[in-house]
Amino acid sequence: MLIFAVTGMGGVGKTALAVEAAHRARARGWFSGGTLFVDLRGYDDDPVTADQAVLALLDALGVRDGDLPPTADRQYDAYRALLAGRRDRMLLILDNASDPSQYLPLLPGTDHHRVLITSRDRPDALPVRLIDLETLAPDDSVALVTRALRDTDERDDRPAREPGALRELADLCGHLPLALQIAAGMLRRRRHRDIASLVAEIRETGDATTVLDHGSPGTDLYGRSLVLRPVLETSYRRLPPDQARLLRLLCLTPGAETGTAAVAALAGLDTESVLSLLEDLAARYLVTQVGGGTRTVSAMRWRLHDLVRGFGAGVVAADAGLREEAEAARKRVLDFYVRWADAADDRLRWLPGMKEPERFEDRGQALAWLDAERAGLVAAVTWGREEQFADAAVGLAECLGEYLAWRRYFDDWIAVAGAAREAAQFAGDRLGEAIAWNNLGSALREAGRAREAIDAHTRARDLFQTAGDRHREARAWDNLGLALRERGRAREAIDAHTRARDLFQTAGDRHREAGAWNNLGLALREAGRAREMIDTLTRARDLFQAAGDRRGEGGAWHNLGVALRAAGRVEEAIEAYGKSLELCRGFEDWYGMGQTLSNLALAHKDAHRPAEARAAFLQATDAFARANAPTEAAKISTAPPNNPADPQGDHHL
Repeated sequence: MLIFAVTGMGGVGKTALAVEAAHRARARGWFSGGTLFVDLRGYDDDPVTADQAVLALLDALGVRDGDLPPTADRQYDAYRALLAGRRDRMLLILDNASDPSQYLPLLPGTDHHRVLITSRDRPDALPVRLIDLETLAPDDSVALVTRALRDTDERDDRPAREPGALRELADLCGHLPLALQIAAGMLRRRRHRDIASLVAEIRETGDATTVLDHGSPGTDLYGRSLVLRPVLETSYRRLPPDQARLLRLLCLTPGAETGTAAVAALAGLDTESVLSLLEDLAARYLVTQVGGGTRTVSAMRWRLHDLVRGFGAGVVAADAGLREEAEAARKRVLDFYVRWADAADDRLRWLPGMKEPERFEDRGQALAWLDAERAGLVAAVTWGREEQFADAAVGLAECLGEYLAWRRYFDDWIAVAGAAREAAQFAGDRLGEAIAWNNLGSALREAGRAREAIDAHTRARDLFQTAGDRHREARAWDNLGLALRERGRAREAIDAHTRARDLFQTAGDRHREAGAWNNLGLALREAGRAREMIDTLTRARDLFQAAGDRRGEGGAWHNLGVALRAAGRVEEAIEAYGKSLELCRGFEDWYGMGQTLSNLALAHKDAHRPAEARAAFLQATDAFARANAPTEAAKISTAPPNNPADPQGDHHL
């Protein structure tokens, strides 16, 4: 006997696939004995039992009324005897099963026939060949809605006129076939309105299930109900209390994907306990393990379907007790993020002689964790708009600046710094507000918005001065100098970096003093003071070396190469670029490598070494591509520059 099970979340199209497969198989003559179909209604309030189902199957096989055996046991015997006696192969479809007790007694006692089960739960009671259905690919989602509209009216050209709105609608439907069918039905009724109007309605409401169910056509061509929320409600109601609790809490996670450790913090459970619950929910197709494979527990990540997330959030919002439970869970996961983001940030900033950060043994581990949790970390900062989370959100934002700058996620950095500023203002935290303004200024400058960056750093400087925090004031002065230089205001930049340098010297912070010397050198270059630039950058390099900051030293070597080449000392410049490349490679600083290789190519060109220049340009293109800097990569690949790449500044967070 061969048993197949089509499994997947509610609304993904299991029944439709099973029926379509049966029609095609019958057309090909595979089941000359016919097809038996039973809807077990496993997720209804009153599911069909096996005893009830066997009566329907016997009736379909011609056994009814007086011929029907009087007891359930004899009815099962008669059912199996009839199947065993049939020479023509049959297909038995047991649709919508929620529990093995519904279908185990109905399996034929012969391997002559075939069985197809559909369920929202992975059946583990038998050796079943599983067919897991996932949501549609974006292109297939668009095709489904387009075909549904054109089958009704071939003149309906809205999909062609509004491709962007149609794709957004498919995204809002989570690419779930049931949701897409409902949306298509609504658009058919709204034939004089554009697709964008439905998209706007869903966006405004914030809950696709509410909009789609309110406008649902009711039933499809087969008489099946086209509603979303009852599908999700029935799956939720069948969960044991511990699984239902975890599902509700997962709907509140800040990111689309969440690691096992973060889920454990959210639920207030140990990792092994929460992993078992997650696996149970995955078996019910309410969560999905992302990536799969034999990943370690700490590396496992989990995703909720958007419609499940919206449903669960609605369940929580409607109950005061659940809202209180949710607030405690959000605080736990935010505390978790703050702790480990702080440790990861400490590792990224670590220098010899500093205390070893917890958990992360090297930069690679810290970056890997931050990369995996980035979406959740960034989204969690926005919780700071709520009073109880403001302080933690401000702290989390400060921990993310170095990482977001390193990875060049400038949009995220701007969003995080802006949210932290709002949170600090809301909480009346003037120092936190100043820190956020300073971070925001650095993010804006890196994103090419130097004018706004000047305003942000000026605000930060003034707030630090008012607070009497001279050390942070020095950081704001230094960052302000970088923004002023970007705007061509070199003389003001020189003054700002000089002030920063002096304040760092007074504080005895030789490491940040090195950064200020480096940035002062860049401003001197803009002012045409090349000789002073060389002396200043040499001072910066030596201080970075003394502090053990090899990354900062690499940047100083690069800038020194720029100064030496400008002074006509090409061979010394090439040597300086070589030192910079060596240090950049050690940190996998791809953007720094791209800058240095671009300038090294120009130096080789000055030295009449075209082959070396071409090789350096090609390597620079690859480095910029790996650094998430496609604009710089494209510029070099289409036309190698004649001017030097930007020098490497040092922002202070």
